[in-house]
Amino acid sequence: MYIPKDSQIFIFENNGSKIPNIPFIKNHFYREGRISESQALWIIEEATKIFRTEPNLIEVDSPVTICGDIHGQYYDLMKLFEVGGNPPDTDYVFLGDYVDRGYFSIECVLYLWALKICYPNSLYLLRGNHECKHLTDYFTFKLECMYIININFTKFNSFCSLPLAAIVNKQFFCVHGGLSPELVILDNLQFVSISLFKNYFFKLQINRFCEPPMSGIMTDLLWSDPLEDFGEEKTDDFFVYNHVRGCSYFYRYRMYRKTKTTGFPSVITIFSAPNYLDIYNNKAAILKYENNIINIRQFSSSPHPYWLPNFMNVFTWSLPFVGEKIIDMLISILNICSSDEADHENTSTQNTSSNDWADIEQRKQVIRNKILAIGKLSRVFQLLREESESITELKTISGNTKLPAGTLILGAEGIKH
Repeated sequence: MYIPKDSQIFIFENNGSKIPNIPFIKNHFYREGRISESQALWIIEEATKIFRTEPNLIEVDSPVTICGDIHGQYYDLMKLFEVGGNPPDTDYVFLGDYVDRGYFSIECVLYLWALKICYPNSLYLLRGNHECKHLTDYFTFKLECMYIININFTKFNSFCSLPLAAIVNKQFFCVHGGLSPELVILDNLQFVSISLFKNYFFKLQINRFCEPPMSGIMTDLLWSDPLEDFGEEKTDDFFVYNHVRGCSYFYRYRMYRKTKTTGFPSVITIFSAPNYLDIYNNKAAILKYENNIINIRQFSSSPHPYWLPNFMNVFTWSLPFVGEKIIDMLISILNICSSDEADHENTSTQNTSSNDWADIEQRKQVIRNKILAIGKLSRVFQLLREESESITELKTISGNTKLPAGTLILGAEGIKH
């Protein structure tokens, strides 16, 4: 596999410093190119240094383009920049979820991180709920990193360094998830008030440089959702437990209904991954805000190279299918019995002694055992083929490429549960 030289990946300055060569990296990834581990690590570490200097809440002026989930769809990310304009000519705020589900997550991250190094004041990257160890281990990003460049991305804490929210033009609050009952004023994003005694409070700085906790303002910013009942909720509570997510809240329509002065809804959700998972056939959108005008631009998906599920090679992927066919062949061979063989067996049985009968019965039992073993093997291959997604998910949860012993004996229902 061709790996480009550092002189191609980076542009070296006269003072000895270097920056990513954006045009080369863009085209190299587009042609399914790979870079070395050291080159990838440099981009990750340098971008992380910049993220760590940014506050929890970033302030951005208009004009600006706001983008939603990317989910590893690199070729659609290229289309996004075609529609929205290339940095630094256009300022961007990305709302998170750069990885998982799509099969080009590492390309998306490295390209966006490289852009951040080159244009730190015109491209801003917020954290989404998929930018955490728990979800990247469960979905595809961890496996992709190990397969593509053989690094464990999460150990560098780059995702933990991403800012949590942005405020655009001192008018619009931008965040991946939504609101929180603990978010009363914007200062709550920097500090949280802690009560020690009855009338004594002190401010504790919110530490975003960690995995999202089970609850709290940081979790709500990443995970909360607007209710979809549009003013017809069955509860008077502003915030309702988010049973779909299993954490955080739904916030009521009264929290984000249209403002009287502008007529715009005070909450706009945006999603920037077209034809999500290659099955939904949805369009994607970005939001451009300039001169107090909101302009939403849609775009469709772009063609991309095909990957087998979970980066399997063709042999591994086709093994259950091939195995089933081989089993069918073996069963057919064992079942073959010509008319001459049948007549010979009937004649020979008339002149068979008791010892010979024992040998014949033993050979028959051996054949029966072989047929049973082949049948069992056939069922295993059929299970591997029909439940490939569930089995792959189990492998991801177990943290290695092997299933726990006895898993396949459970059958389809056992694996699902």
